Amino acid sequence: MVLTGAEIVVECLKEQGVDTVFGYPGGTILNVYDALYKHSNEINHILTSHEQGAAHAADGYARATGKVGVCLATSGPGATNLVTGIATAYMDSVPIVAITCNVNLPLLGKDSFQEVDIAGITMPITKHNYIVKDVTILADTLRKAFAIAGSGRPGPVLVDITKDVTANSCEYEKRDPIVVDKPMRYSEEGMQEAVKLIEQSKKPYIYVGGGAVLAGAYQEVREFAQIVDAPVCDTLMGKGVCDGRDERYTGMIGMHGTKTSNFGVSECDLLIALGARFSDRVVGNPKKFAENAKVLHIDIDAAEINKNIRTDVSLVGDLKEVLSQLNTQLTKQDHAAWMEHIKELKERFPLSYDESVLSCPYVMEEIDRVTKGEAVITTDVGQHQMWAAQYYKYSKPRTLLTSGGLGTMGYGLGACIGAKMGQPDKICINIAGDGCFRMNMNELATASRYNIPIIQVVINNHVLGMVRQWQTLFYGQRYSHTVLNDGVDFCKVAEGLGCEAILVTKKEEVAPAIEKALALKRPVLLNCIIPEDDKVFPMVPAGAPISEAFDAKDLAAK
Repeated sequence: MVLTGAEIVVECLKEQGVDTVFGYPGGTILNVYDALYKHSNEINHILTSHEQGAAHAADGYARATGKVGVCLATSGPGATNLVTGIATAYMDSVPIVAITCNVNLPLLGKDSFQEVDIAGITMPITKHNYIVKDVTILADTLRKAFAIAGSGRPGPVLVDITKDVTANSCEYEKRDPIVVDKPMRYSEEGMQEAVKLIEQSKKPYIYVGGGAVLAGAYQEVREFAQIVDAPVCDTLMGKGVCDGRDERYTGMIGMHGTKTSNFGVSECDLLIALGARFSDRVVGNPKKFAENAKVLHIDIDAAEINKNIRTDVSLVGDLKEVLSQLNTQLTKQDHAAWMEHIKELKERFPLSYDESVLSCPYVMEEIDRVTKGEAVITTDVGQHQMWAAQYYKYSKPRTLLTSGGLGTMGYGLGACIGAKMGQPDKICINIAGDGCFRMNMNELATASRYNIPIIQVVINNHVLGMVRQWQTLFYGQRYSHTVLNDGVDFCKVAEGLGCEAILVTKKEEVAPAIEKALALKRPVLLNCIIPEDDKVFPMVPAGAPISEAFDAKDLAAK
């Protein structure tokens, strides 16, 4: 059948099984929006308050569902407003397809109204991108974009289409989505080396990253931990792969990881990295990271092998399939003495906080209790993000959605909306600091417009908490531009944007506020007032060995 380019865009979205898109219309993308109007019963479009919110919503949808998220924007500032969200997705390997439209082909390169080279701008932060100038290649280009975004190590792909292409017509024929083979570059010899390394180890430690979530390998990881008889730590992106209540689980590793994980990895004789990239926030000082250990690294991306930490054995391939094979080839290990030592570390160095006042750790524990650990938690970036990682017990993957690599303030609210659209039966709660919330709080209007029943928790200490923590510890308490104690009333803001709002100032108010928010079944903001000088512990100074993790007791003892 003969269709316009705009109609081909919609038909290709339907081919890929897309049910929800997030975006904001404008001049160059009007033809696509006109086509969407005619298919509104098949594809749900969420009009966000800002294009950045659309990109984050597509990201949250993708993380929560495992499917490719889609966002739309017009040319110029509409497209550039997607950039932060695309970069966020790129750093955390999230599959999204961003579709933008540009000026007509004859106007390209002439500084036309709202013209920008969005493909050039996003080249460093996408897996691939396209400029479509011919309607006859539009359908195949979109199909390739989805295949690239969702295959291998996932990531964002941008497709920029000139406006005249969306108006021109050509023959369209429906096709099934492209199936891409998973990369498997390891040899049987490499597999045997891995088995030998594991079976020779006396003190193995498993380090789980976001790749385990993306591979859908959580059952294989849990079985692997049982066979190897090893403790398990995770990164921010790996939360939920290992059940947070499992006795083997020792918490997060790295700058704000637990002492048990940091000390245990520093003592182990074999570190097994599963879908992790050894980021600087995990490693600290790379010369002293796990210096007593051999390293086995399993990852789908060959570029990550030996990039930050030298490995002894590496297996490049899909983690779910690699572990399925390893689990059948390994004999059951017994490391009773090592596991007992790790248990002693956990008892000696538990996470702790001041229980006399309202705090974010207490709020997170109450959310965990009231929701029975079944919520999807999104966060922004900073102290609240670390507390959310430390004190909520994630038992399933895809239940903590947060900006790890880029550290994007303002990410969480859009992501929470996207997650709720992708998982409507789940409780979806965004945790934000007051500084982060100011970045994109306009997306509360999106939630109220569509009556999307999310809960926005603001951890309000009237300062930029994480930056202030650094200023306190390392900058002589010079609080340069980190105090936010002004006249902004978040409850009034939320109500003005069509949401319910609850002020929380005492510990005993937390649980009733959460329960009320859940019962209302509409968007609700909880404004939780906490002390301005609460700190996230443990902590490792930037560039220091993770074995030098310290907490409040260590500071007081100095």
